[in-house]
Amino acid sequence: MRLPMLSTSSEKTASPSKSGAKKWFVAFAVMLGATLEVLDTSIVNVALPYMQGSFAASRDEITWVLTSYLVSNGIMIPMTGWISARFGRKRYFLTSVVVFVVASGLCGAAQSLAQIVVFRLLQGAAGAAMIPSSQAILMETFPPAEQGMAMAVWGIGLMVAPIMGPTLGGWITINWSWRWNFYINLPTGMLAALMAFLFIEDPPYLRRQPTQQQTDYLGILLLALWLGLLQIILDRGQRSDWFSASWVWWFSAISGLSMILLVIHELRFPTPILDLRIMTIPAFAAAVVLAVALYISLFGVNLLNPLYTQELMKYDAWAAGLTVGPRGFTSMAGLLLTAQLSRRGINTRPLVALGFFCTTLATWWMSQWNLDLSRQAMLGPIMLYGFGAGMTFPILSAASLSCVPRERMGYAASLYNMVRNTGAAIGVSMVSNLLESLAQVHQSYLVAHFTPFEAWRLSHRGYYAPGSPTFNFIKQLTSGQKQGLGLVYNTVQSQALLLTYTDIYRLLSFMTLLCIPGFLLLRRTTKPVGEAH
Repeated sequence: MRLPMLSTSSEKTASPSKSGAKKWFVAFAVMLGATLEVLDTSIVNVALPYMQGSFAASRDEITWVLTSYLVSNGIMIPMTGWISARFGRKRYFLTSVVVFVVASGLCGAAQSLAQIVVFRLLQGAAGAAMIPSSQAILMETFPPAEQGMAMAVWGIGLMVAPIMGPTLGGWITINWSWRWNFYINLPTGMLAALMAFLFIEDPPYLRRQPTQQQTDYLGILLLALWLGLLQIILDRGQRSDWFSASWVWWFSAISGLSMILLVIHELRFPTPILDLRIMTIPAFAAAVVLAVALYISLFGVNLLNPLYTQELMKYDAWAAGLTVGPRGFTSMAGLLLTAQLSRRGINTRPLVALGFFCTTLATWWMSQWNLDLSRQAMLGPIMLYGFGAGMTFPILSAASLSCVPRERMGYAASLYNMVRNTGAAIGVSMVSNLLESLAQVHQSYLVAHFTPFEAWRLSHRGYYAPGSPTFNFIKQLTSGQKQGLGLVYNTVQSQALLLTYTDIYRLLSFMTLLCIPGFLLLRRTTKPVGEAH
């Protein structure tokens, strides 16, 4: 069986638009579902110590509450296009929302660690469909001139949820119980399911597709081995010191071999679970590469900023959340700006360059932070980063799907989100690993070279803020005044950590800098209003 040609004609990117009111009900329904899925990846994090006490689990055991969700979610995301083609996109999306709500209730009622891990596996598998399916539904519902605007409105939940998740989760856990982090999904999920049932419709081409197709069982197995083991390595490898543990070697070998066999098999199988031929479309491949870079940076910064405020600035969790929280508002501003420009038929591709420039400038600005920083001084780069990421995200999402014929749109959304999800996991793992390794390198160097001259030299390179405790200590040290060994050790340790954050922020800044010209490879995602589609 031959697959349809991957035409890039803009005439095939969307089905006829629905009525004005109905299409926005559809957008709201899929945004609710997608927001729930993204929110549950971050809202539970701050509740882990409380869950650890409830289940009498060790620190390593309780993290399986996070790992199980990520593993099942990562495996199912690339399968959503294939499942939608076989069973219908509406039916699959609606089933996913219902199962996600049920699994959320079971997680909240769990009485043991084993129970909540199983329920989180179910929750992650159900939630996997919500993002790629909702993207495909939006692209089918809105005409090309409004697709950028639709993606921007839909993206508000996806950009704000991971930022506000830890703050919301902390408040719920302290004032109610960790179980309510799951129970709050029930009313929102039921509303999303009701709206999906009433307003979402499958396009005619999906209803016409034959249901009797050869099932790609080998592709499903290879996909599960590749992504499942990869997610476990990225999430738990650092705890075992990476390749010093034999299981990391075995999991990496099996995952790598499964990926190679999967690529070979999928390119030869007539109805593959993962349509890799879509990667041959240059505009789609460019959008995927840029999205991976954006999500590595985004999730890296999501991890670094709260840790910086708590480890170096000594903020508590609530103060750290309040410091990082305003980024959600600027992300929303960037999304709304993109929506309005797209709505007016303006070419939004150059905004990708502007967005990456903002994230580059913001992370470089963060690399200039010191140990005597005020909360107000931190807000500038944090909010600038949110604006740049919010502006870029919906354009890449729309650009990746607008160049694919609608018959393959579900497969394209699955492939795009699989790679995006992997990029996010790589970003978190990479930053976590660098925090450990670079801190040791800098601490060893400072211990060996922390002489009065070296302290004076570093202070004049701008690593210490004038008037800060560290700067005053250096002045005392260089003037010959004696200090206790404890103060010297604390100073070296905090300075090594500061240098580590500086290096990582600069690395992320350089990575996004390279992405600025990438907008030239994207397709224009809108047309002037009124132009024939």
